[in-house]
Amino acid sequence: MSNPSRIVAIHADESCLGNQFRDRARPGGAGGFIEYWTLDGECVRKDYSCFDADTTNNRMAIRSAILGLGHLRRDGERVIFFSDSAYLVDGITKWVFGWASRGWRRKGGPIQNLELWRHLCRVAARQHVEWRRVPGHSGLPKNEYADHLAVAAATDRKGDGELRPSGFSEWLKARQVLGEYVDFIDAPPRSFKPGRRPPAA
Repeated sequence: MSNPSRIVAIHADESCLGNQFRDRARPGGAGGFIEYWTLDGECVRKDYSCFDADTTNNRMAIRSAILGLGHLRRDGERVIFFSDSAYLVDGITKWVFGWASRGWRRKGGPIQNLELWRHLCRVAARQHVEWRRVPGHSGLPKNEYADHLAVAAATDRKGDGELRPSGFSEWLKARQVLGEYVDFIDAPPRSFKPGRRPPAA
């Protein structure tokens, strides 16, 4: 049974291999999953990931959000977007407003990844989004699974960005057999505080 007051959670992460290199391509991936609970208490999850042959962590962080939000079929959803990227969360909750007020310019020079930022603003403006930054690699299973998806996309050099059945439950069970995340309790978010709607882009 559908839940008209549901909160959609998106957990996303990014990866870029070979950040130390400047004279060669740096493959990267973005990955995440979308989840929500029905009125019957069922959790619905879908994974997504994409690959870029030459990119940066920051670009893939933005792409993880564009992809995740872009997959929502309805406008006006209540969404909590979880990411460990300070660049992404600070950018969409703070920097874009100043850039937009100056005609999409910044005082110190050109805006890096401008086309992606403007794309994200357009996609995010369709929803009510709370952006939550989480600590990376700190034992949060949903963040760790999103990292797993992003790293796999970068390493395997594949990912078309489309939704697919989630492997989170199987991934979690395999980790719990190894003694990890044994105290994890899966539950929907209990609070929701949407941020400012992004500026026109």
